Amino acid sequence: MQEKESKFKRNIWLFVAIAIALALVTFFQFYLSENTQHEHIEITQLVDKYNKNCPLLIQEGIRLDSVNLPEERAVQYNLTLVKVEKETAEIAVIRDEIKKSILSTAKANPGLQVFRENDYTLIYSYYDNKKKFLFKVNVLPDQYQ
Repeated sequence: MQEKESKFKRNIWLFVAIAIALALVTFFQFYLSENTQHEHIEITQLVDKYNKNCPLLIQEGIRLDSVNLPEERAVQYNLTLVKVEKETAEIAVIRDEIKKSILSTAKANPGLQVFRENDYTLIYSYYDNKKKFLFKVNVLPDQYQ
């Protein structure tokens, strides 16, 4: 008889522990989901703001045409090299120089802060002045934090 009561109490404690664990899991899922939704809204609004200013000559010979979110935790900048034609350009040299420049300035760029805080991959997609694709430069979060 006493053994049945002891087993019954253990089962109740086990049930209570499982119920508390489920409640905590549900709470944290809701909390994290809420933060993720807020982050996504903030980033979507930022991308929309960028696009309202496009096209924008961001430096001599480079025009920002648009910004988009191609996949989760990635932002893509679509740019045109206005003085470059694919057929006559040394694409490898241009790509290497642009990549060096991006990596050296991305860490200090305040415009990338929200992406830095949320571990976004930066994708820079370049086109020539005739809208022909040239190359992409991907910058992973650990490369610009």
